[in-house]
Amino acid sequence: MKANNATWKPRLDPHLPPELAREIDVFESEINLRKTGKLDEKLFAETRLRRGVYGQRYDNGQRHDGRALQTLAYADKPSKGVSTVWDAPGMQRIKFPGGGMNAAQLETLADLAEEYSDGIGHVTTRQDFQLHYVHIEDTPALMRRLAAVGITTREACGNGVRNITACPYAGVCADESFDVTPYAQALFSFLLGHPDCQEFGRKFKPAFSGCGQHACGLVKLHDLGFVARQRQVNGEAQRGFEVWVGGGLGAVPYQARLYGEFVPVEEILPLSQAIGRVFARLGEKKNRNRARFKFLVQDLGIEKFRELVQAERAQLTPDPRWTDFVTPAAAFVESPLRPAGALPAEGGPEFREWLRTNVRPQKLPGHFTVTIKLPLGDITARQLRALADLARRFTRETVRTTVEQNLVLRWVSGADLSELYAALIAAHLAEAGAGGLGDIVSCPGTDTCKLGISASRGLARELRSRLQPGLAAQPAELRQLHLKISGCFNSCGQHHISDLGFYGVSRKSGGYAVPHFQLVLGGEWEHNAGAYGAAVMALPSKHVPAAVERLTARYHAERQPEENFAAFTRRLGRAELKKMLDDLARPPAGDFSDWGDPREYSLEDMGTGECAGEMVSAVEFELAAAEREAFEAHLALEGGDAAGAARGAYLAMVRAAKALVRRELGQLPDDPERIVSEFRARFYDTRRFFDPFAGGKFAQYLFEAHARAGAASGPEAARLQLNEAELFIDAAHSCYTRISAPAAAAGVA
Repeated sequence: MKANNATWKPRLDPHLPPELAREIDVFESEINLRKTGKLDEKLFAETRLRRGVYGQRYDNGQRHDGRALQTLAYADKPSKGVSTVWDAPGMQRIKFPGGGMNAAQLETLADLAEEYSDGIGHVTTRQDFQLHYVHIEDTPALMRRLAAVGITTREACGNGVRNITACPYAGVCADESFDVTPYAQALFSFLLGHPDCQEFGRKFKPAFSGCGQHACGLVKLHDLGFVARQRQVNGEAQRGFEVWVGGGLGAVPYQARLYGEFVPVEEILPLSQAIGRVFARLGEKKNRNRARFKFLVQDLGIEKFRELVQAERAQLTPDPRWTDFVTPAAAFVESPLRPAGALPAEGGPEFREWLRTNVRPQKLPGHFTVTIKLPLGDITARQLRALADLARRFTRETVRTTVEQNLVLRWVSGADLSELYAALIAAHLAEAGAGGLGDIVSCPGTDTCKLGISASRGLARELRSRLQPGLAAQPAELRQLHLKISGCFNSCGQHHISDLGFYGVSRKSGGYAVPHFQLVLGGEWEHNAGAYGAAVMALPSKHVPAAVERLTARYHAERQPEENFAAFTRRLGRAELKKMLDDLARPPAGDFSDWGDPREYSLEDMGTGECAGEMVSAVEFELAAAEREAFEAHLALEGGDAAGAARGAYLAMVRAAKALVRRELGQLPDDPERIVSEFRARFYDTRRFFDPFAGGKFAQYLFEAHARAGAASGPEAARLQLNEAELFIDAAHSCYTRISAPAAAAGVA
C-alpha cells in the first residue's frame, strides 16, 4: 500500500540508497497506521514478514540467559510496555547472501543486539542472523542501522524469495568446480524485490554449491538449487550449473528433481525469473498447506514443468542484468592478508584437537579456513566485536555463516593459527568439534517459536552437556555423526538429513500430556542432502539422551568396515531398532516437564481417585494400534512392497481417525468410507482437528489417501504417504489431548 502522506515524513540519510530509505520510511508509517487501527492486521502481517519481522512466543517464561522473560518485556524497557500480543517483542531476521559478512557488519550486529535485543545474536540453518526480543517500533531504526553497513532485511521472511545460501567454503575449497560466490550474489541482487517474485503463495528458497559430493550447500533440499559444473567447448572451459528444482523439508520432505545437467552461467538469472513466473502463476494460493513450490513440481512432473519454464523463458523481455555480472564474476577472487604459513608443529592436546576438527586447509597452500563453533548458533555482542577485531587482524574480513549455525573465518595463514587460537580462547570461541556429534543443530523450538511443540534447544543443551566433554576420546566414526533437532514437524532444524534426527511431538500417558520427540534415522548429510531419513518411533523427551547413547554405542560395536550410520540403521532394520529402544518409549514416572523448562508439561489429571493416573482409554489403544500399523507399513517398504506400504499407511490413518470418532460414537464398523465421512463431519468441518498453526493440513493427508485408495504406488509415493501417515497420527494424538482437556477438568473419563 502507499504511505499515508499525513503521517509519513521522509528521512534523509546520506548512508542509505534513496529507494531503501524510502522503503523503511514506508514501513515505519505502516507501523503507525496499524497501531491506530487504520491498517488491517492480516495485510500488516505480510508487510512486516517481508521485512523480516516475526512474532514469537513467551509461554516458557525464559530467555537465552535463563532470566525471566517478564524482566525483559517490562522492566528492561518500561517505556515500551506490552499491552497487546501484537506489540510484544518479536524476532528480527537479517539476510546475509551466501553468509558473507565483514567486520563493520559484525560490530553493527553487536550494537543492535545490546541496544534492541537481549545481547545475543543467532545464526540460522539458512545462513541468516536473528535478533530476538525486539520491539516492533524499534525495527525501522534497526533496519536503517543495518542498511548503513550494506545489510537488508527485505524478504527475510514472508511469501517471497528468501536468503540465497551458498557453500561457506566457496572459493577456497579444493573440490569445487569454481567459486559460486559472485553468482549467488548476482541472483540475490536480481531477485530481491523483483516484480515477478511478489505473487508467490509461499516462500521460495534458492541455494548454491561448488560441488556435488559435499553437504555445504544442501541444494537438494531447496526449491531451486545450483551445483557448479564446467565443460569444454571448443577447447575452452565453460562455466555452468547443474540445476535442481522442487526440493524441500517441512512436514513431508521432497527430494529435488534434476531440471538441467548444464545451464550456462548466462542463463541462470533468466531461468530463475522464468521459474518464478511459473510458480507465481500456477502455484497454489488458497490452500497454504499445498502452496510450496515442491508441490507444484510434484504435481506437474518434471517434464511438464520443464516445458512450462522453457515456454516462459522464451517470452521474457531481455534484461541487461542477465549477463552484466558474468565477466566480473569470472574475475572475482579473494586474497589473503598475511603470507602463507605451515600448520604449527607444537601445541597441547586441546590445541591439536581444535586444529583437527575446526581448521580446514584451503586450495591455496599455507592458508586455512577456521570454523568458530557456536553452541546452538548463539553468539554474544562481546564475542561479535572480538570476532570483528580478529577478522581485521588476520584476514581481509572474510567471514561467513554456515548452515550448521557456525561462523567461518577464511584465509587465515598457518603461521597465525596459534595466535588466533589464543585470541579465540579469550573470547570463549575456541570450542573444538565443529561439524561433529557435539555440534548440535537446533531450531528455537518452544523457547521462542509459536509452532514449537517440544523444547528442541533444551534437549540440545542437555545432549551437548553429555556429549561434548568426552567427544575427543570417542572413535572417529562417532565424532563425525550429525545430530539435528526440530521443535515440531516443520524441520527447521533439518532433522530429515541428519544421522540422528529428532522432531517434537506430544503424547498422552496416564492422563497427562508428555513432551516427546520422534526419532528420525537414515538421513544423509553428504551429497548436498542426498537422502532423507524416516521416523522410527516417538520417545519421551527425557529418554532421548539414553536413546542416543544406545544407538551410537551399537553403531560403534557392530558397524561393518566403511559403513556409515545411515547404512547401518538400514541394515539393522526398523523392527530391530524399535526392539532395542522399546523400553524407552514409556515416559519416566512422575516427570512431565521438558528439558530446560521448569514447568510441568501437562494438562490436568484426566480422572479422579487412585486409578486416575493409570487409566488408558479406548482412544489411546486405537491410536497405539494406528502407530503399529504405520510401523508395519514401514517394514513392508523396507521389504520392497511399495503397494503394501502405501496401503498400510492409508489404513493407519483410517485407524487414527477411527480412534477420534469412536470417542463420540462408541463402537463402529471397520468401514473406511463411514470412518472418513464421520471424521470429516465431526472433526474437520467443525475444525476440531485443526492444529493451531497447521490448520487442517494433516486431515487433508487422510482425505487424499482415501481418494486414491487402491491406486498403484511406487516406492517414492509410498514413502511420502508413510510420512503423511506419521504426521496424521501425531496430529490425532494432539487433537485427543486438546479435546479431552475439558473432560479431564470436569472429572470425566
